[in-house]
Amino acid sequence: MQSSSDGLLAAAEAHVRQVATDSGSSFLWGMRLLPRPRREAMYAIYAFCREVDDIADEGGRPVEKLARLADWREEIERLYAGQPGQPTTRALLRPVEDYGLPKAEFHAVIDGMEMDAQENICAPEMETFRLYCRRVAGAVGVLSVHAFGATEPEAKALALAEGDALQFTNILRDVREDAGRGRLYLPRELLEHNGIASRDPAAVLEDARLPAACRALAVMAEERFAEAERLMSLCGRGPMRPARIMLAVYRRLLTRLQHQDWCDMSVRVSLPKAEKLWIALRNGF
Repeated sequence: MQSSSDGLLAAAEAHVRQVATDSGSSFLWGMRLLPRPRREAMYAIYAFCREVDDIADEGGRPVEKLARLADWREEIERLYAGQPGQPTTRALLRPVEDYGLPKAEFHAVIDGMEMDAQENICAPEMETFRLYCRRVAGAVGVLSVHAFGATEPEAKALALAEGDALQFTNILRDVREDAGRGRLYLPRELLEHNGIASRDPAAVLEDARLPAACRALAVMAEERFAEAERLMSLCGRGPMRPARIMLAVYRRLLTRLQHQDWCDMSVRVSLPKAEKLWIALRNGF
């Protein structure tokens, strides 16, 4: 007979699995290659990120969003005290214990979501831009390599480099979508270097010099891709298969964006499912 705690765990694991699979995220291609316990850990990490990100992206007053994110901070503390109260943190309890997921990285993700929740980010200074990417992407990368089972000293640096590369690419893909939310993540220095003084997302979107600023961020992304690939070569191939797949998928996406050259922002650049499958097969074995 199943105990109540076993039932809660099974429900929690079903919840995070559903959140991850419903998302249709490219990250699923790498997750599916993991052994089941590590795959379940990644589903739980992904569900946590999805749920706090939804708070930052949903409508509502900043004070309300910040209060909900503060609730998540307390929930992370309960998780590490062994008393999780939410389905997602129940699903995280075993991975935290088994894989040593760092508590500070969960808090870092929340820090990043607070940056989005407090006010719309518009042309942040480079230092703020890098801090934001470290929080919303680098922290996820560090949690992920722990779940993957990577033990090399280069693993954390790889997670941070890949986190930057993927986040820079996401920003370059979502310029129009973010502008529709009143956000502009392109660093101020890149905009000013290309003659764009406005901080208004809608105005920047219509500026003929915007593609040049996007190209500059693409160069930064290429540098982080190259660093991630260098560090990948120093890590064990098996545990890093999901990271290798995601790196290849986003590398291809960046190339597609560069070919499109940000000439028609109304077209959201993406990769067909068949192409993602080919990349996963090529890089996963």
